[in-house]
Order: sequence, then C-alpha cells, then structure tokens
Amino acid sequence: MSAPGGSGGSVAAGSPTTPATPVTIGIIGAGWRADFFARLAALLPERLVLVGAAVRRAGSAQEVARRWGVPVYLSPAELIAKQHPDFVVVSVPWPATPEVTAAVVGAGVPVLAETPPAPDAEGLRALWAEVGGRQLVQVAEQYLLLPGHAARRELVRRGVIGRASSVQVSSTHGYHAVSMIRGLLDAGFGPVRVRASAFAAPLVDPLTRAGWTDDETPKEATTTLATLDFGDGRSGLYDFTDNQWHNRLRLRRILIRGSLGEIADDTVVRWGGPRTVLRSSLVRSQLGHDLNLDGHDTEHLSFDGEVVWHNPFAGLRLMDEEIAIATLLTATASWARGEGPAPYPLAEACQDHLLSLAIDRASATGEQVQTEVEPWGR
Repeated sequence: MSAPGGSGGSVAAGSPTTPATPVTIGIIGAGWRADFFARLAALLPERLVLVGAAVRRAGSAQEVARRWGVPVYLSPAELIAKQHPDFVVVSVPWPATPEVTAAVVGAGVPVLAETPPAPDAEGLRALWAEVGGRQLVQVAEQYLLLPGHAARRELVRRGVIGRASSVQVSSTHGYHAVSMIRGLLDAGFGPVRVRASAFAAPLVDPLTRAGWTDDETPKEATTTLATLDFGDGRSGLYDFTDNQWHNRLRLRRILIRGSLGEIADDTVVRWGGPRTVLRSSLVRSQLGHDLNLDGHDTEHLSFDGEVVWHNPFAGLRLMDEEIAIATLLTATASWARGEGPAPYPLAEACQDHLLSLAIDRASATGEQVQTEVEPWGR
C-alpha cells in the first residue's frame, strides 16, 4: 500500500469517533486472523457489532458459532441476505480472496479483505478489473498503524526530518514491509526498479506462532535483501530473514532518512539551525511498570515533550498488533458509513503486493525487475 496515511487513505492516530449506533460487521472465514477481528469487535460493542459469519463447512460452522456467539452461514450470500452487515471482513486463504471479495462487492456490500487481495499479479489485475471501479474494497494492512510506526509516520508528516527520501525496513515480510516503505515515502503508483538477492546462513529458530520450539540447533535461514528505486531520489531497502516476525534473535529495525535528518528506530537526529544538530527520542508511556498500578497498557508516545500518538483504546490492555487492527476496523466502519476516509484502498494494496512479487522475482532470477503503472494507478 501506501499504508494508511501515505499515498492512499489516512487513518488518524487519535481516538476514533463513536458512532450514534454501532456499525454491524460480518466475517467470512474462521482462521487465526479472523479470530482477531471477532475478538476486537467484541471488545468494542459501542462501535462494532459482529452480526454473523460465513464458512464453507457445516462442521466449522458449529465451532465458529460456539466460539463467537453469532449465527454462522454456509455462504457469503446467505450471511448478507440474513444479517445485512454494514461491511464484511473477508479472511480466507489467498486463492479464495478475489472470488469471495468480488461476490460481496457484487451484493453491494463494502469489504475489508485480508492481505494480499490476490495471490499474483494477474489475479490483482483481474480483481481490479472486476471490482476496482466500485470503490467498495479496503484491505486489512495494519503495520503503519502500530504505535511506534504511527508515531514515526507523524514525525515524517510534520516535516521533522524534512522531505523523506529513503526507508529501510528489517521487520516484516513482503507486502507488509513494502506498505511501510511506500507509506512513509508517499511513493504513489509510478514505475519502480527492483533488485534483490537471497543469502542462506545458520540460525537458531526458537519461536514460531505456536510458541517455543525448544530446538537449539541452528538451521539454514534465508535473508532477502532488496532495493526499490521509486525515482525522484526516493528509495527503499528491504531486509527480511525467514520467520523474523517471531524469531527474537533478529532485532526489528527501521530507518527513515530525510533532507533534514533521520529517524532510526526511536532515535531522531535532525538539523536545528546554524551549526546545530539535535538528537531526540520517541518515548513510550507504558503503564503497569514498577510501582505504577494502573494496569499494563500503552498510554501514548511523545517526542520532545509533545504527544505524537495517543492510544485510542486505552483501558482495553491491547498489544500493539491489536491496537493497529482495532484502529483499522474502526476506520473501516467510519468509511463504510460514509463518515471517514478510506483507510487502505484496494489500489494501494494491489501496488504493494505487485512490488512484493517483484522482490520475489528479482531474488529468484538475480535480474532487475521493472514495474510499470498498472490500471489501479491510473
């Protein structure tokens, strides 16, 4: 994407507006990511109400109905006909996402589709040709809504480091990392030159999504390094090692360089006037540490004594990922009712995944890949 707040839509970092009546949502799918949406909707009953779900198998329907406490149907059409949700979350496997998204849009219902919106470039183009003109699809890309990234984006927006020209990300993979790079650079939809290489080296892999592996044997892990040249002096560096999301033996890093300084993780260096270079930090106010008895929660992030990001869901004790997804959900709810901007439109998601695919192709072939302006960028 340009992530929210980049060249696409914009999600404010402050508290979401509570609607007069809750926005109703349906969920298609029942996997690990779908659970996030259902759980967060249940925590925000004044803003969101989950009215039903749709799955493919009757056995799954009974389990989902028990787990989420809502009616469950065996088709998206039945869910929409019976419950009339304000918008529908499509959280199904990659190959099924375009078909299910198109079916919901065909029924005239706004969609929040999981990433990526289609598995490959041809799928992206076909999906755009089918539903792009309807402007009914947002995509669930949340990375620039995580508190730290949202605060960094706000500093870029304020011009603290001047014009942003380069973003380096070593944190997450593929389209997620591209969304951060494009969003922070406000890179748009122009042609991009992509180069990439892959390197394998031994690494202990102690954690997965399922928890500790208790395996201390180093195994081959692949690191992919890629450069993205957006033109006009703007560039991105992509650095990802297998399972870097969970492996704590690889630190997460982000560097944003601009004409007046740079942001390296939580450190900001910038020009302060004649013969003056200033160094400051992003500071997180975290409740529940030491003798603070207010419960474990993130309060805000500040820069030079000024708050640059507030937790919109203070009191719910959410981890950063949940804060980001809840921010996206509530922003989508406002958009679906015509009360807020599009948080992450389909066009942005298509562009981010197109560049992710280009990184994969450049890494596999060792050759430069040049992307061109696609239909969603015209």
